[in-house]
Amino acid sequence: MSDWPQGYGLHVLQEVDSTLNEAARLAPTASGPAWILAHRQTAARGRRGRAWTNPKGNLAATLLMRPPGDPEQAALRSFVAALALYDACVAVTGRAAGLSLKWPNDVLLNGGKLAGILLESTGQGRGISHLAIGIGVNLSEAPSADSVEPGAVRPVSLLSETGSHVTPEDFLAELASAYAHYETQFMTYGFDPIRTAWLSRAARLGEVITARTAASETVGTFETVDAGGSLVLNTAKGRVSIPAADVYF
Repeated sequence: MSDWPQGYGLHVLQEVDSTLNEAARLAPTASGPAWILAHRQTAARGRRGRAWTNPKGNLAATLLMRPPGDPEQAALRSFVAALALYDACVAVTGRAAGLSLKWPNDVLLNGGKLAGILLESTGQGRGISHLAIGIGVNLSEAPSADSVEPGAVRPVSLLSETGSHVTPEDFLAELASAYAHYETQFMTYGFDPIRTAWLSRAARLGEVITARTAASETVGTFETVDAGGSLVLNTAKGRVSIPAADVYF
């Protein structure tokens, strides 16, 4: 990993319950941002407490950092991470065709889910002491279609869709470098250029999609993502801003 970004640590584990759990354990003594890579997770998880399947050869990594600002600012790093994932995929395959970003935190390849992002934070009140950005990428193998909920995007792998065989270490080197680039941009210029770049890669922009929460379902045309990272839909009842939901096509 000769191109590893300056100032970022690296922990490589053969097995761990979850890289997110390991980040929580490391947080009290962490002196700077650090990536945690695990070759095997025994208790991986995804959004809303869902199980995350992590076959051998796929990427399971978490970035632990101490970001300045409030929780809303920290949460925008899901877009930073998504851009970094997109660029890392291009770097290891030499192609951008078929790649897109699905709000709020997935990377799609040829219409299937290639990667997911999960943010967890620690702190009290308006402060964030640490942020953990968990990332899973189906490099070599995708979970079975029956492992995802009905209506969800089908899982795909980088190998099956592009023929590119990439090790977790090699992918993480590209991901860490790309993330450092976008993090610097975010800290220097704010969310607007990140938002613009994300929208240029967005899946189903301008199309009708469905956003579901535990309490409601909203159908509308995907218009944009606002300055706070919320999904903006044009619906039969007017323009609606949705801060958190699962999106279905």
